[in-house]
Amino acid sequence: MMNCKLVAALFAFGLALPAVTRAQDAPVEEQIVNQMNKVFGVHPGFRANHAKGVVAEGKFKASPEAAGLSKAVLFGGTEVPVTVRFSDSTGVPNLPDGSNDANPHGMAVKFHLPDGSDMDIVINSLKFFPVSTSEEFRDLLIAIAQSPPDAAKPTKVEQFVASHPTVPAALATVATPDSFANEAYFGINAFVFVNKGGERQAVRYQMIPEKVVHLDMAEAAKKTPDFLMEELPVRLKQGPVTFRLKAQIAAAGDSTKDPSKPWPDDRKVVELGVLTIDKAVTNSDEAQKKLLFLPSQLTDGIEQSDDPMIDIRSGAYAISFSRRNP
Repeated sequence: MMNCKLVAALFAFGLALPAVTRAQDAPVEEQIVNQMNKVFGVHPGFRANHAKGVVAEGKFKASPEAAGLSKAVLFGGTEVPVTVRFSDSTGVPNLPDGSNDANPHGMAVKFHLPDGSDMDIVINSLKFFPVSTSEEFRDLLIAIAQSPPDAAKPTKVEQFVASHPTVPAALATVATPDSFANEAYFGINAFVFVNKGGERQAVRYQMIPEKVVHLDMAEAAKKTPDFLMEELPVRLKQGPVTFRLKAQIAAAGDSTKDPSKPWPDDRKVVELGVLTIDKAVTNSDEAQKKLLFLPSQLTDGIEQSDDPMIDIRSGAYAISFSRRNP
C-alpha cells in the first residue's frame, strides 16, 4: 500500500490514463501522465488521479475587498454561476472514500463569466505540495513504480522520501473529512492579482468551509465505501453549502515559484467572497467526464506567477483529457 498512499497524498493533478507508456524524452507533463498509468493501472474513461468525484453547481459573490486586489470580472460584485467538482485522490474509481489513500481530497471550481468564458481554480486539501518541481514529482512517481512490495530495502521511494523532507511534512497536513462540505482546500500554486490601478500582488487561494470536521483513521474505515459521494447530494437537498474564498497575501521574500514552501501563517488573508453550492448535478458520473479544469485558465486581472508547475499541470490535463475523451 506504500505506493498508493504516497501518490494519493502527493498528487494534485487530475489526469486521464494513457494507453501506452512513452519514452523518457517526452515532455515532462506527458511523462507524469504515463507514470501515473504505471502506478494505478488503466481505468479507461477516468482521470489517472482524483478519478472518483461528484459534481455540483452554485454561485459566487465577491466581497468589496476583492475588487481592491483584482480587476477580474468575477470580483465585480455580481453573482457568478459556478460548477464544482469534489474528488478523492488516486486513479482508482472504486476506492473507498474512507481509505487513507483517498487523501488529499480535491475541489475544482469553474466560474462561468458574463462574456461566456470560464475561469478555473483547482485546489486540494494539502496545505502545500510535497516537492518543488514537476520534474521532482515525475521522479517520485518513477521511484514508486520501482518499489514493489518485495523490493530490497531501502526502496527507491524510501530513498526519495529520505532526501525530500517536504514529503512527510506535506503528508502530515491531510486527513479524511466527514463531508466534502467540511474540508478546507488550498491552492498549491501562487497567482498574481492585478487591480484597476495596475498594482500587482501575489496570492495563494484558500477555500474555507463553515467548519472543518476530520475523522480519525478508525472512524473513516468504518464508513460505507461511497459515503462522501452520497452525503453531499443529500446535504444539498436540505440546504446550500457555503465556503469563503480567501487570498493569502505574499510578503517580500515569500517564494511564488516553489509550491513546497508554504507562506507563514501570520501573512495577511483577505476574504474574496462567498461560494454557495446549492444543487447536485444529475448523472454526475457522466457530467464529470466532460469537465476539464485548467489552473492556467484565467481572466483579466488574474495572472500566473513564476511557478512553472502551473503550465505543466495544465499541459498534463489537456493531454489526459484528450485520452479520456478520444
